[in-house]
Amino acid sequence: MDRTATPTTAPIGESREPGRFGSVARRATDALARIRPEVWVLIAVSALLNLWAIDQNGWANEYYSAAVRSMSESWHNFLYGSFDAAGVMTVDKPPLALWVQALSVRVFGFSSAAILVPQALMGVASAVLVYDLTRRFFGRLAGSVAGFVFALTPITVAIFRHNNPDALLVLLSVAALWFVVRGFEDGRTRWLLLASLMVGLGFETKMGAALLLLPGLALAWFWVAPGGNRMRAFLQLLAAGGVALAAALAWPVFVSLTPAASRPWISGTADNSIWSLIMDYNGVGRVAGQAGGPGGMGGSGGMGSVFGGGTGFFRLLGASLGGQIGWLVGLAVAGLGLVAAQTRMHRDDPRTGWLIATGGVFLTIAVVFSFASGIFHPYYVAQLAPFVAALCGAAVAALVSIKGNLRPLAIPAVAMAVVAEIVVMHNTDAGYGWLVPILIAVGVAAAVVLTRAEEQRLRTFAAIGLAAALMIVSAIWSVQTLGHATSGTFPAGGPESQSMGGPGGGPGGAGGPGGTGGAPGGMGSSGQSFPTPPSGMSLPSGMSPPSGMALPGLNGSGQSGSSTGSSGLPGGMPGGTGSSPGGFGGGPGGMGGEDLSAAIATAEANGGGNIAVSGQQSAAGSVIQGSGDSDVNVVALGGFSGRESEVDVGWLAGRVADGDVRWVLTDGSGGGVPADGRTGSSELMAAVSEVCEPVEMESGSTGSDSASSTSAATANPTSGSDSSDSNLIYDCAGKASALAAQ
Repeated sequence: MDRTATPTTAPIGESREPGRFGSVARRATDALARIRPEVWVLIAVSALLNLWAIDQNGWANEYYSAAVRSMSESWHNFLYGSFDAAGVMTVDKPPLALWVQALSVRVFGFSSAAILVPQALMGVASAVLVYDLTRRFFGRLAGSVAGFVFALTPITVAIFRHNNPDALLVLLSVAALWFVVRGFEDGRTRWLLLASLMVGLGFETKMGAALLLLPGLALAWFWVAPGGNRMRAFLQLLAAGGVALAAALAWPVFVSLTPAASRPWISGTADNSIWSLIMDYNGVGRVAGQAGGPGGMGGSGGMGSVFGGGTGFFRLLGASLGGQIGWLVGLAVAGLGLVAAQTRMHRDDPRTGWLIATGGVFLTIAVVFSFASGIFHPYYVAQLAPFVAALCGAAVAALVSIKGNLRPLAIPAVAMAVVAEIVVMHNTDAGYGWLVPILIAVGVAAAVVLTRAEEQRLRTFAAIGLAAALMIVSAIWSVQTLGHATSGTFPAGGPESQSMGGPGGGPGGAGGPGGTGGAPGGMGSSGQSFPTPPSGMSLPSGMSPPSGMALPGLNGSGQSGSSTGSSGLPGGMPGGTGSSPGGFGGGPGGMGGEDLSAAIATAEANGGGNIAVSGQQSAAGSVIQGSGDSDVNVVALGGFSGRESEVDVGWLAGRVADGDVRWVLTDGSGGGVPADGRTGSSELMAAVSEVCEPVEMESGSTGSDSASSTSAATANPTSGSDSSDSNLIYDCAGKASALAAQ
């Protein structure tokens, strides 16, 4: 049997024969002593990449940072994942990842570090788990390759320096695979139950994305039947399914059993149903597209880059995804084939279960991501990274141990790995053309040695050399990620030209009202082309072209947003970053910081009360800043950009009656992106303008604001709502009954 190592049963740091009466300190010391040197190096490298200058990322995705602040200040908001302090609307994801961040904030105070450091530590833990789950069946060399491939994947560096939920999703995905792999060794049910718990918690993190693990893990367990009996394996899977279902549905059931009047509106839905969020917005809609949503935006540049480029078998090697995940995909696929050839998928070979589990999850995620035509963003591929890395480690072990008539397989395996990397280099225009002949030379030399040499040491050297050569650009891109802010909605690894930005600041950037504007849509980074609208079409409300670009048919000045929002935060809180260089001005809600500052000043001068805007991203800066001594909070009614949630007027009437909303700023009711046909809060805003009392807004900013920013209406005067409403805010106090009658 072709093997490079015999599976071990003791996980990293666990003593095989712990002293029954030994002290906790002694056992902890023994555990640390058992950690191998390469693991310490892996921990150091991963921690360095994830934590170095992490403060430059500010509030990262301000949408989630705003929610974390609201959730950390109220247990009601915490339980329901409320975006705003008033508990008016949730975020568009389940709250588990934000619970971790909010608990950290409750312990350490509201700061960028309290939000981002836990994310970075998740990356370190994930790297160690990738190492160990590969080491157990392929040896220390394979484990080391897997761990370092994972740690040096550009998108993993970016995502673990960011506050999007994907960091926790990746950790839970790796943990689920680790528990299944651990269960292959002794067949105990508890390992499978723990794996299913991780999948359930992954569902509570990012809903349907976690379900992509199930086919591979379940098939592997049933095929291998580690307890020796397929019926027993089937019953174990049924029990595991129950655990996963209970964990996954705990929060949705809790929300669904809560009366709608006693909880926030579910963002991303038209009917305020958690089940709609699960099935459509975060489910089928992500893969097949949502009704009226901006799915299917392929292409290699412009909007297509934010939505992952065109679909197809080679999407993972394309311009949008290749630089983030594709560098070693060829080696991973080669590893899958080599191990399958070595094991012949025999149940009695311990590597078979590992291959079906790891390879099955890899193939499931890769196929879904390659053909997803809904709302799909490049950073989603972070979930694929641990499985690519593990298969790369297995590939190195297989190349070293391959024997007999299987040796010629090393030639196509090496060729696949080298060609895939060259394709990614070409598609991303990475500027490393000088490396191509080196890769080819290393590949040819490795293929010759691996097919002809008998000496184990020489074969090991050839496999390591090949893996190292393939990792060069990926490692460079990972390090380059540290040189610029990884902020906004769409984190990306690599040089700054790859950054896709997104709404890094709400109105007024990171500092809330008065700061410099963040970028809606995430399209303004250098190196990202801006889509030219068809003749006669204007950009969506709140959007303006990058600096220096004149778009046909637009009369705007084309001013760009600043890359960094001014702080304006009390107590020395770090100012968040806006979009990447060249971002748009204003926020997706169609208003700039100047508009919202004036609205806050007006509300404060007229008895206070909460202000409702269309898009949550427009309100993020103000939510982060907090109300201070004022009784004015900013809430949102239309979901993330103002188009995702179709809130009915009757619901708003109830919120007005309860005092959660008094003022409504209707100017620019929803930005969005081209091809987005969702109406969001537009009908609601129309009803408000008919029923509520218009009030001319105060000029200037409030005392809590540090600066004013250029409004989106100034940057793009042809978009947004009617100019007659541009200086009006609507007072809905006492209008609940009239609104309900609409």
